[in-house]
Amino acid sequence: MRVPILKQGSFLIATVQEALNDQDLHRLQNELSEKIGRFRSRGVILDVTALDVIDSFATRTLCSIADTTQLRGAKLVIVGIQPDVAFAMVQMGLTLKGTETALDLEEGLELLTLKTQESH
Repeated sequence: MRVPILKQGSFLIATVQEALNDQDLHRLQNELSEKIGRFRSRGVILDVTALDVIDSFATRTLCSIADTTQLRGAKLVIVGIQPDVAFAMVQMGLTLKGTETALDLEEGLELLTLKTQESH
């Protein structure tokens, strides 16, 4: 399944609309990395609101996306982690090791705007 990636000013917004398999997650990582360079994006929002499960592989891939985004010169904010998903992740010892998160798209855009302004 393809994840739509929209350009909004100097940001990219990727909205996961259903559960992704391992191949989909790798494709998302590659597409985001490529589009950050092509559009010279300063930030990325990854909206995972539709996900009702985030397993260990998905967590590692999200961390990898955060690292790749940073190495490409952009900031990442993951938005929309559902309460049950957050609770399950904590119970399983899964963390997003320092990756910025926000409740929803609006809060994510505000946070990303602040983070990109601080770095200039």
